[in-house]
Amino acid sequence: MALFFHCGDPDVRDDAIASAAHSVASGELVVLPTDTVYGIGADAFDAVAVADLLRAKGRGRDMPVPVLVGSWSTIDGLVTSVDGRTRELVEAFWPGGLTIVVRHAPSLTWDLGDARGTVALRMPLHPVAIELLERTGPMAVSSANRSGQPPAQTAAEARAQLGEDVAVYLEDGPAAAGRASTIVDMSGEQPRVLRVGGVTEQQLREVVPDIVGPATGSTGPASPASPASPASPASAPPARRPRPSPGGRP
Repeated sequence: MALFFHCGDPDVRDDAIASAAHSVASGELVVLPTDTVYGIGADAFDAVAVADLLRAKGRGRDMPVPVLVGSWSTIDGLVTSVDGRTRELVEAFWPGGLTIVVRHAPSLTWDLGDARGTVALRMPLHPVAIELLERTGPMAVSSANRSGQPPAQTAAEARAQLGEDVAVYLEDGPAAAGRASTIVDMSGEQPRVLRVGGVTEQQLREVVPDIVGPATGSTGPASPASPASPASPASAPPARRPRPSPGGRP
């Protein structure tokens, strides 16, 4: 039977995260809160668990699973090399609502789907997610919903869709942003926005001026930002955040 924990209770939180970490190490699936929407996750290096994740969502291998990391330094161990523009984006928007697609190191023994040598990486801005990632290492995480259904805003909503396919549910209240992350492809010579979410094109161009937008395919002036929301602030982002210590909480 799936376990359900309320992480807002400090007397429960440590046991909840320990239980979720044990389940991940055992090849099981967990639901966790993030700063965008709730996610369903598995050990990124457990191919069977990742296949179970895709099966639980009703998705095929043609939609590979992104990977969440718990520290900035983790990216250096997962990719062949990190170029200057990619590192600038990491420093500007991690932890936060930006997913970066890069070419992963060929030596890695994982199977996230038909990713064609790339991996989508993000560091979430959520303390429960970071605490779990510190214990598990990189996790394959996708939105906690069945394919074609809306992403879950709470663990309870995720449980209604995913049921006993998940071993542990970590509830920490409604998702703060309720919006998916922005995805930027840095795997080729030309940086390209694949999806706009928690970070606007205008904010991205403050860091990488030559990035290509998803709609126009040009590097011209960005479209005006959408109305202010927790995931899409109307003002430009502040100066770069201080670099957290490896594995540290944001």
